[in-house]
Amino acid sequence: MRVGAFVVAAQFPGQGQGETLHRAVRTAEVAEEAGLDSVWLAEHHFVPYGVCPSAVTLAALLLGRTRRLRVGTAVSVLPNTHPVALGEQAALLHLTSGGRFTLGVGRGGPWVDLEVFGGGLRAYENCFPEDLDVLRRWLTEPRVAAIGERHVFREVAVVPRPAEALDGDGSGPEVIVACTSPASVRLAAERGLPMLLGMHCGDEDKADMVALYRRTAAAAGHDPQAPHVSAGVCQLADRTADARETLTKAMPGWLRQGLDAHVTVDGRTRAMRDPVAYTELLCDLHPVGTPRRAAERLAATAERTGITRFALLMEGSGDLAATEENVRRLGAEVLPRIG
Repeated sequence: MRVGAFVVAAQFPGQGQGETLHRAVRTAEVAEEAGLDSVWLAEHHFVPYGVCPSAVTLAALLLGRTRRLRVGTAVSVLPNTHPVALGEQAALLHLTSGGRFTLGVGRGGPWVDLEVFGGGLRAYENCFPEDLDVLRRWLTEPRVAAIGERHVFREVAVVPRPAEALDGDGSGPEVIVACTSPASVRLAAERGLPMLLGMHCGDEDKADMVALYRRTAAAAGHDPQAPHVSAGVCQLADRTADARETLTKAMPGWLRQGLDAHVTVDGRTRAMRDPVAYTELLCDLHPVGTPRRAAERLAATAERTGITRFALLMEGSGDLAATEENVRRLGAEVLPRIG
């Protein structure tokens, strides 16, 4: 199993944004010290749910501050940027980090971001497959042109070429796709790209998505055994009740103010999860409790779904010292139990 930290850069009530970002950076630094495999960085705009607006920029900082840790975006929102611009950044991070960067991409949501960055609702609803294909070509081919619905440009050289890795393996950065529906699962599988599955999903839903992926990938001629990533929440304590109490005291306030701040681009009505019920659901689904229970929970998810890579949100307490302790306990008391 490969276990990493999922960093949302969540701004809890009463916290400043600088304080929040400092906690995000420290989470990654401590993750490397604690022996975790990776750190995964979320990206949000205009909301305190997450105050990191550029996952690739924060990834660059963390790749420079670490030596072993794999750093990935979870995710960079494709409709808000040009796929060539994102591809150039991914290539740069891949080459300068010695291959430690993973580019996670997703469709995002119907938020006001689409208005601010100019993509519009059409980019969100219809153009994600085109964006993804242009991005993949940029990361694998020496020259790229585009004639599509959203992107039209003459052939240009790919500089720097991510396939010209310093270790000579000839591959570019790993690309994964956030999947929340059967359509997105099929999209990833048809291209042979691993999935990132969200923390709101339980083992049964994730197992169903993996099964659909395997069928679709095999039919498209790709390896059905892709290295998917499962996002979740992890909070450790000597007693399971204490771990749950830590999250149920802190997370609802963050979720309430963070989710309430989202504004749809077209005024559509949206339903918000009840913050308390959602926190309790996350405690039920994920490794929240004693280190032994957490290890058993991760092993059970791996057995039921076939997924052996995890991105675990460790900052659910909202407190820097508690987050650092949580990460260190994951490394010292959970990882040895799961191998």
